[in-house]
Amino acid sequence: MAGLTHFDAAGNAVMVDVSDKPETARVAVAEGHISMSPETFDMITKGHAKKGDVMSVAQLAGIMGAKKTPELIPLCHPLPLTKVSVDLQADPALPGVHIRATVKTTGQTGVEMEALTAVSTAALTVYDMVKAVDKEMQIGGIRVLLKDGGKSGRYEAS
Repeated sequence: MAGLTHFDAAGNAVMVDVSDKPETARVAVAEGHISMSPETFDMITKGHAKKGDVMSVAQLAGIMGAKKTPELIPLCHPLPLTKVSVDLQADPALPGVHIRATVKTTGQTGVEMEALTAVSTAALTVYDMVKAVDKEMQIGGIRVLLKDGGKSGRYEAS
């Protein structure tokens, strides 16, 4: 299990001990998308979904998802998030919605999981709100674009 921080020497799952790490400014940016039929895309962008404003509800769900990350991912530390923003952009070429989340904190561990959870939750919310008319939607491309702060420094996706 060398190199895997969530396992002890015996292979048991552990929450990483960050108590000796200094607090630093941390940021993570993640992205993903949900693709759908052109008809579903038109319904969302024209505001005709029966459940309401899909983009606004998904944005709020993404923010809430970031805040709930340690309740969903067993070994994540509860963190005092100082910023969560979720941006949804309709893309007729997909057709679908691109999602980007930015999460910040000052703490002893990073916020990559919170950013990924925000994107995932927003995409799942889009799916939930219009699944009655399009069960073939696909969620994909979820990844970390940027992580900065802490001992390992900066990472930017290529």
